[in-house]
Amino acid sequence: MEPIETKYSEDERLKVLNSYQIIDTEPESDYDNINMLIAMICDVPVSLISIMGDDKFYFKSKLGVYSKDYAREISFCNTTVQQQDLLIINDARKDKRFKNSRLVTHNKIVFYAGIPLTNKDGYILGTICVYDYKVRELDNQQKEAIRILSTQVVNLFELRKKNINHKRVENELQKRNEQLNDFAGHVSHDLKSPLANITSLTALLRADDLNSLSEESKVYLDYIEESTTVLKDYIDGILMYYKSDELLKNQNQDVSVEELADDIEYILITKEDKLKYPKDVIIKNINKPAIYQILINLVDNALKYNTSKERVVEIKYNSDLFFHKFSVSDNGIGIPKDKQDVIFKIFKTLKSHNGKSSTGIGLSTVKSLVEKLGGTISLKSEKGKGSTFTFTIAK
Repeated sequence: MEPIETKYSEDERLKVLNSYQIIDTEPESDYDNINMLIAMICDVPVSLISIMGDDKFYFKSKLGVYSKDYAREISFCNTTVQQQDLLIINDARKDKRFKNSRLVTHNKIVFYAGIPLTNKDGYILGTICVYDYKVRELDNQQKEAIRILSTQVVNLFELRKKNINHKRVENELQKRNEQLNDFAGHVSHDLKSPLANITSLTALLRADDLNSLSEESKVYLDYIEESTTVLKDYIDGILMYYKSDELLKNQNQDVSVEELADDIEYILITKEDKLKYPKDVIIKNINKPAIYQILINLVDNALKYNTSKERVVEIKYNSDLFFHKFSVSDNGIGIPKDKQDVIFKIFKTLKSHNGKSSTGIGLSTVKSLVEKLGGTISLKSEKGKGSTFTFTIAK
């Protein structure tokens, strides 16, 4: 193993060390297991995994000692980190560097072997070392074992750092999501009132002055009403998307497919439409508000993109040991192959049969809910022959 050349100041090293947030931390089994293995391989009574602070070596794992740390100035390890590779002292009583050390005269340390814990950038973070109270030597296999296990300890350091960074990013994302939820709520609330006023005033203007309005003015009123409807749909969609996580907090319960279908029929189905679904089927232990939101979005889409004289939508359900399985099929216009990969992305839209675009939020909300409920969603569609959305929910 080639020693890693280090070129840095102590301030730089301490800054890097602090990024691991490991100084003076509690014992962990992963480090203790490696430390125990080192002691067994080298057949010694004392083994340590140490973190090198500014003035102390802090023990991350210790075997055979009771103290939490050693001052750097009296530690064998302080010499180890200066040579960057495995340091072996067979008899410290005869070594002029250590024979007067308190560790030798008071603690009766005779044998020492240690290696620096060096990260990929060459910064020394600490050491692995072993002690004995008698003269001894290490064979080549024992030496190589210490080198290999030192690499594993550094890997644990790096994993710890990655976890810290991931946690920080996760916290930042959670904070941003909370801010977005608040923003979506405020925006929707602040915009709904003026939109409602515009809709009401437009309706009043049309009712009171319809005969006196020019054809051009009537077209303008149509544009205003259409624009307010589209904007309202966007606001409702965005609010639904950011509030969908609230649905996941509901307790699971048993619900019948017929009960879900009745609610959907009441809101979406007209006399010209037909909604098919299985009767007398009870779905056990499922999040009712979330599954209802998923189904109503899919049924709404099935009706919106349908030019058939009788629009037919069919809900199917079955289950296995691990998943609830649903499908929503229609006899609509179908979705072109080149559009099927993007329809679940937010704000990606297709034209409906009347030429109007959707908001592109509904299917994104559906996919988000399905995945957060431990399932997947897929689409099978052929242009002019309808579509089938199939999704699962984990039990």
